[in-house]
Amino acid sequence: MKMKYVAVAAGMLFASMPAAQAQSNVQVYGALDVAVEHVTNVNANGDSLTRMPSSSGGIMPSRLGFRGAEDIGGGLKVVFTLESGFSPDTGAMGQGNRLFGRQSWVGLAGDWGQVTVGRTYSMMFSSFAESDVIGPSQFSIGSLDSYLPNSRHDNSVAYRGTFGAVGVGATYSLGRDASAAGGPTATNCGGELGNDSKACRNWSAMLKYDGGNWGIVGAYDTYNGGPGAAAAFSPTSSAQSDSRSHVGGFVKFGDLKVAGGYVRRNNEGSALTPRSNLPYFGVSYAVSPLLTIDAQVARLDFKNSDRSADLMAIRANYWLSKRTTVYAMAGYINNDGASAIALSAGSSASAGATQKGILTGIKHTF
Repeated sequence: MKMKYVAVAAGMLFASMPAAQAQSNVQVYGALDVAVEHVTNVNANGDSLTRMPSSSGGIMPSRLGFRGAEDIGGGLKVVFTLESGFSPDTGAMGQGNRLFGRQSWVGLAGDWGQVTVGRTYSMMFSSFAESDVIGPSQFSIGSLDSYLPNSRHDNSVAYRGTFGAVGVGATYSLGRDASAAGGPTATNCGGELGNDSKACRNWSAMLKYDGGNWGIVGAYDTYNGGPGAAAAFSPTSSAQSDSRSHVGGFVKFGDLKVAGGYVRRNNEGSALTPRSNLPYFGVSYAVSPLLTIDAQVARLDFKNSDRSADLMAIRANYWLSKRTTVYAMAGYINNDGASAIALSAGSSASAGATQKGILTGIKHTF
């Protein structure tokens, strides 16, 4: 009998408590971007290459994602994103053959910002959102430094917050890259070692101001090496680090946007070219509501070395609809000294080579 009274009392107590009205939603989204490109002088024989680029499409890497949020009351939401990268020309998985190689995280969000855990973008990646008018296209500053459009980190805790026009962010990774499949996004530096607490650790930070018609951003990203790390010219010891500092900004004058920035790198893993500078400058002009022209110049200069590379790119985007764009792009790169940087990501070039390229394609988002 006593148990009956206890059960009734407990039921009345829980009934009187304010219930968190959990409301959740999940969105499926993605992008398909397929292009055909032609690049000259891809080897010592001076041959040309015509192909469908797999790694980054034409102007946007293809992806399939799921994101959602659940309101748990008290001004808090549970948020998550799962995003898979793939090559639409072959159907192959991207980011070192990972199922959710672009993003894979869950966390809590409120008016104070959001904290997430999992695989996420570095603040270095995020800092280029407004200052880089070409973005992660096939002919872009990503050709000069492949880390910039691929800076994602495993095993990360991340914070992001926006307070009016001011945005802040930071990440800390216990082991930045657990994949050994090769490429700029798979460098076999998983870290989380009991005998080496610094191995493959990474942190980044960003502070920005976006006033609508103008903005400025600063970011810093640094990671330690680790045993077995596979990235070319990257540290293989936890006693060494690879660091980048970025300052960028933009100004808008009606339909014209002028933007640019500067990246300084200090790579202790490269005995030959540890320090480099990468300034870039671009303009974007909306010719009409359906047509936009973007152009950019950039230079990668290795300090105390004869190595350098100058890159130029121009692109036209025409919107067939709100979600579908056709585009054409032309690029040029000139290597000096022993520099052998390819114009097109995933391609090749000989030391001191000059390359020209054109591409055209279609992008659809959903």
